Amino acid sequence: MYGTIARMKARAGSRAAIEAEMVRQAAEESVPGHLGTFVYRSDREPDEYLVSVVFESREAYRANADSPDQAARYRRLRALLAADPEWHDGEVVDAASRLAVSRG
Repeated sequence: MYGTIARMKARAGSRAAIEAEMVRQAAEESVPGHLGTFVYRSDREPDEYLVSVVFESREAYRANADSPDQAARYRRLRALLAADPEWHDGEVVDAASRLAVSRG
């Protein structure tokens, strides 16, 4: 497995729009090889988000990163941010989950 952890800061007044965009992307987009995404809003810095995205392989991650669809998703999200995200890509060396996440 392979993925990224992104650190991003919301533009003033855009938290609700960022969260809505994240939910929209998760509900409407089907990305080959995508295994999951977790979005955190910081307790200490409420305008800061940490996003963890996991793919089945580095190749699936790169194919998504290089796709026009991902470029469009990124542009929609970037318009809501105060600055470019900070990215930390890497191999997932351990993963354990008991989560059954539902939206609603």
